[in-house]
Amino acid sequence: MWHQQELRLAPRSRGFHLITDEVTSALTELREVKVGLLHLQLQHTSASLTLNENADPDVRHDLDAFLRERIPGDLPYFLHTLEGPDDMPAHVCASLLGTQLTLAVRDGKLALGTWQGIWLGEHREHGGARRLVATLQGE
Repeated sequence: MWHQQELRLAPRSRGFHLITDEVTSALTELREVKVGLLHLQLQHTSASLTLNENADPDVRHDLDAFLRERIPGDLPYFLHTLEGPDDMPAHVCASLLGTQLTLAVRDGKLALGTWQGIWLGEHREHGGARRLVATLQGE
């Protein structure tokens, strides 16, 4: 069985946002899969996807603070500045963290660890709505 759909994520502020429930509730076909894989592809180059802590929001804050300190928008060697000072740092963050995840599916649910959740990393001050292609494969 194969299923693919596009999810539209509402605009979010800069930082990391837990989106596990949003993704799983939009994919009703997930409940039908006994064993399979869910591949998520973010269709943007200034945001990211990562799998990390799902309980303590301080972890999301701390990772954002870490990245902002190490990849500021005023680095003198950044040439790509036409879209604003936060755009090139956003591309760097997206490249480091990635824009795709492949997750195991077991008995109609994502087979995540106890403290794992899907994060959207919004690396722009005003990134806007984000598109996510979800491809579900399984039986």
